Amino acid sequence: MKKKVRIKLKTYDTKLLNISCESIMESVNRTEAHAVGPISMPTKRRIYCVLRSPHVDKDSREHFEIRTHAKLIDIYQPSTQTIDALMKLSIPAGVDVEVRI
Repeated sequence: MKKKVRIKLKTYDTKLLNISCESIMESVNRTEAHAVGPISMPTKRRIYCVLRSPHVDKDSREHFEIRTHAKLIDIYQPSTQTIDALMKLSIPAGVDVEVRI
């Protein structure tokens, strides 16, 4: 039976995402586990349309967007040292980490 840990990172800032991926890959490589990634996922765009004036000029609108960047890292056959290193890892604020075993 093959064990696999999948780490999914999401953030609005690409710099934070790259820093987080580098730190995870360093800790995984130090413990000699086999890792695949980081794999870039498609960027999701949420567009919000807002009226500029509350009463008149319904044709005058502003558009705002939020881009969500995501990356995947798969770790195959992790040891207990690998999992301990990942738990002690400091990830910057603003990065959402989802771990699946």
